[in-house]
Amino acid sequence: MNEATGAERRQHARAPIELKVEYKKLNTFFADYTKNISKGGTFIKTDRPLPVGTEFLFRLFIPKLGAPVEIHGTVQWLNEEGNVTHPEVADMGMGIRFVFNDDQQKAGFHKLVEGMMRESLGDLLYEKLMTR
Repeated sequence: MNEATGAERRQHARAPIELKVEYKKLNTFFADYTKNISKGGTFIKTDRPLPVGTEFLFRLFIPKLGAPVEIHGTVQWLNEEGNVTHPEVADMGMGIRFVFNDDQQKAGFHKLVEGMMRESLGDLLYEKLMTR
């Protein structure tokens, strides 16, 4: 039985966008960076990953927006010393799945991500990725 690779398992195309992200763990705030983002999740590069299954609120700092975007996420997988579950990702950190409060929040966030992807990739490449 063949297991799908990371790219094949993804439901949404990803753009290589680095954004500052802040989150809280045991009354300590952390600031790390995303490596990419999609409509469904992101990868946070960190040497202090949260355990798989952890639900948390984090803030994405997006250029051109006055305030950070707050969104809930769940840790889906980790790459850490001695436990690299996604070798196609060269960095240590955690894969996050976004959790939305309702369809309106989800639609608004998807529109925001589409805009960032278009800006990062250009319209032509974005259209090619999104019509695969």
